[in-house]
Amino acid sequence: MTETLTGRRDMLLASLLAALPLALAGGSAEASQIDPNETIVLQPGEIVWHGQAGFPARSVEMAPLFGATTAPGLYFTLVKWYPGYMSAPHTYVTDRLCVVVSGTWWVNSGADFDPDNTIAAPAGSCVRRVAHTPHYDGVRRYAIEPAVIAICGMGPVGQTWLDPTQPRWRRV
Repeated sequence: MTETLTGRRDMLLASLLAALPLALAGGSAEASQIDPNETIVLQPGEIVWHGQAGFPARSVEMAPLFGATTAPGLYFTLVKWYPGYMSAPHTYVTDRLCVVVSGTWWVNSGADFDPDNTIAAPAGSCVRRVAHTPHYDGVRRYAIEPAVIAICGMGPVGQTWLDPTQPRWRRV
């Protein structure tokens, strides 16, 4: 047992002594400058939000960050729902992965629009929208702040409204 402890102690000491010249070499390590062609950083103030055609002002806005929901391939977008507005029931042809960044997003599935039966998805929640399944969502009227949702999926999403004769949004 003593030989085992001594052997371990010697190995640890040898490792520390081997690293000592590097520690004593001095000098500060310098990091290279970020290459904006390799790492693209978009600060919050640089994010451009767009209202949605056919929706009231300050009801829902989108900020496309990568790709497009209407084009083939991966997309990543932010959606901001303001209090008092929800979407009408609709479907997509592809799955969507959604993470609530701030606020509380209210979600439900099904063709019947019933905002009282939506469930809360607070900041940090993850919601997967399964392709070809009807759903609706938004932010209830009494909310203090909008909900911001980060959404990722494969385009084109092929959004279809269940009842195209009705508005695509609901005031709640």
